[in-house]
Amino acid sequence: MSRLFGSVRSRATLGATLVVAVALVAAGTALLLSLRANLTGEAGTRAERSAQAVASELAARTPLGKLSGLDAEDTPVQIVDEDGVLLAASEDLERISGTGTSEVTPAPTRSDEDGRDDRDDRDGPDHRDDDRDDRDDRDDDESLEPGEIAQGASYTNGTATVDGDTEDYRFAAVEVETPDRGRLTVHAGAPLAAEHSAVGTALTAMLIGFPLLLGVVAGVTWLVTGRALRPVEGIRREMAAITASEDLRRRVPEPATHDEVARLARTTNATLAALETSVERQRRFVADASHELRSPIASLRTQLEVAAAHPELLDLDGAVEDTVRLQNLAADLLLLARLDAGERPAGTRVDLAALAREEAAGRRRVTVEAEPVEVSGSRGQLERVLANLLDNAERHARERITVTVRREGGEAVVDVADDGEGVAEADRERIFERFVRLDAARSRDDGGAGLGLAIARDVAVRHGGTLTAGAAPAGGALFELRLPLAGSDRGTARP
Repeated sequence: MSRLFGSVRSRATLGATLVVAVALVAAGTALLLSLRANLTGEAGTRAERSAQAVASELAARTPLGKLSGLDAEDTPVQIVDEDGVLLAASEDLERISGTGTSEVTPAPTRSDEDGRDDRDDRDGPDHRDDDRDDRDDRDDDESLEPGEIAQGASYTNGTATVDGDTEDYRFAAVEVETPDRGRLTVHAGAPLAAEHSAVGTALTAMLIGFPLLLGVVAGVTWLVTGRALRPVEGIRREMAAITASEDLRRRVPEPATHDEVARLARTTNATLAALETSVERQRRFVADASHELRSPIASLRTQLEVAAAHPELLDLDGAVEDTVRLQNLAADLLLLARLDAGERPAGTRVDLAALAREEAAGRRRVTVEAEPVEVSGSRGQLERVLANLLDNAERHARERITVTVRREGGEAVVDVADDGEGVAEADRERIFERFVRLDAARSRDDGGAGLGLAIARDVAVRHGGTLTAGAAPAGGALFELRLPLAGSDRGTARP
């Protein structure tokens, strides 16, 4: 189960289905409530019309026994006076609730012959006037003229049993001021069977249709997400195959779309390409380092073996030279390893003018033209850059080397120029590769291991700057180092 819902496809399907289910339940509930309210309102309107019709007859002094509204089969009616006494009720009304009185048998106050209330003949007109005055005192807040029907009605829900059939009804209560009987209240009901039937039919349709609709939504979401995630599964399988085979030349398939999956595939392939380049560069580095280390180690071993057998033949100067060369090469390799590992330079302020003069001191043919310029970084690494550039210039210069330090905008610029043969334009980027020596005829002792310029550029990049090669005015090579000034926005080391 956990594996099933652990997939994006399953979670997307479940999420979409739940969202649609919540929306359907909310919409269905609102629909049922609205339908019920509308149908109940229609029943209340019918009940009010029936009550108004009976009230109109009462206002016209129609005797209780001759009211036409009491004969309707589907409209139970009650007429009560101000004291809640039932004066009249529909024929065949057996039981009723929800109208304020459950009586279904009228009080014996009618005259069987003329249909008039006994109270009409009690004491003549004077007593009727007194009764009317009493009612007027009680009903000042809802005063009605004789024969007038109150505006509006009050509504309740209840049940009624008519001729043995019990149903739910919507009752409307309407008040009328009769000329001969005082204030009466007419309760009339309209059946709610249609409302119950419509609501039940709608609920049944929802209970059947909603699960089917949810099934359709789940199925469509499952298919759509499966189709959308199919390229992702292809990428995963290819990445698993690359991991198993360790073949970084392989690439994941890129879908012919412009969505997130296609961008993921392109980014993955770019990462694989960068990883392949890095691994290949590391392999070449290890192979070249092994080759470069083999020569001084072999030479030193040979000299030591000869010295062990024939001490008088020991070339002490050559052994020291090979040892120094081996030490320098080990230091270069260690620095490159630290740079490749992402070592960040320190944030020390360094005056490039003073640093250039220090590195040029003791070197022949080197002229320094510098103005004070401060950068932020590692003093030791920047010393290494200048030393490597000057070493390279000394190997190729004929007579003169010029070091210029200046400020240019928000950058410090250091130029190292010589009057040698220069560097061909096609090789101006290649010379910064590791273990590259353009002069194949030159011996390793004179030309070094080919790491100086590579180290210089790596240090420059780590300090947020650049190192490029060009042509010097005197015809030789010109190496231009650009670094952000201390305190500038770019004065931070790159990762």
